[in-house]
Amino acid sequence: MSPHRNGNLSVMPLQEFVLDGFEGGLQTQALLFALFLALYMVAILGNLTMIVVITVDARLHSPMYFFLKNLSFLDLCYSSVIYPKALANFLSSSKVITFAGCATQFFFFSLLATSETLLLAVMAYDHFVAICSPLCYPISMCPSVCARLVLGSYCGGCLNSILQTSFTFSLPFCSSNHIDLFFCDVPPMIEVACAETTLNELVLFGICGLIIVGTTFVVLTSYGYITVTILRMRSGGGRHKLFSTCGSHMTAVSLFYGTLFVMYAQPGAVESMEQGKVVSVFYTLVIPMLNPLVYSLRNKDVKDALRRLGQRHTAM
Repeated sequence: MSPHRNGNLSVMPLQEFVLDGFEGGLQTQALLFALFLALYMVAILGNLTMIVVITVDARLHSPMYFFLKNLSFLDLCYSSVIYPKALANFLSSSKVITFAGCATQFFFFSLLATSETLLLAVMAYDHFVAICSPLCYPISMCPSVCARLVLGSYCGGCLNSILQTSFTFSLPFCSSNHIDLFFCDVPPMIEVACAETTLNELVLFGICGLIIVGTTFVVLTSYGYITVTILRMRSGGGRHKLFSTCGSHMTAVSLFYGTLFVMYAQPGAVESMEQGKVVSVFYTLVIPMLNPLVYSLRNKDVKDALRRLGQRHTAM
């Protein structure tokens, strides 16, 4: 537990926090700004492209691509909740964020990240139904069911966000208002709290652990059945196509769930913020940048749709 919780610093109502982010001089900050800006622009363009392609191409109007479009929307939004402010701070000497701004940023980040965690499990279930019960698929995954599954993901994300935000921002904070991260998140916020934070840590690890373990169970169970079904197929071409499609999703799931587990679902996470900064960059920026590439480069339907869109644009 941090020493400043023992009463050495006075408790005072804080109006703002300072996001310390990454250390370094002006040259280092400029280099980080250029790097993060390049990654952020690739993430924005990639996810916008996926949304546009899936929306305008009628051949991609299926449950799998409906979920993929929502995944791109979530990636686009939750990276945009963090990085405009982070990029501005690289060029600023103050790096200040208001208390209300910090709470708002964390609320939307938590909502969107949790929704993506749940949506990835929904996508695994969709693959399971499509491959293991193809005759029931049109009924089991009709548009109304797909809409309810996506809405359920957002509702689950909203519920977790409300709990985490209310527990975290109801804490009294010390006169040290420096957050050792480039955005507002629970672990560094707990570090600058003056009160006992055992309950907050239990809520963080308990809820996040439950979400990650529950969704991981759904994903592993779904892909266990999928693997058995694919191996029973006689067509080598069919097996290759299905393994390629499922491989894209498993890559996205492994990257996202793995980094979330390192950050939120292990007891040492709150105490290792230097490691947390690198992990945070990975799941808030690198993964949203990689997801469109993973799904487009390994998916023939998406590549064909991109080619048709390019030909249509050239013809105009």
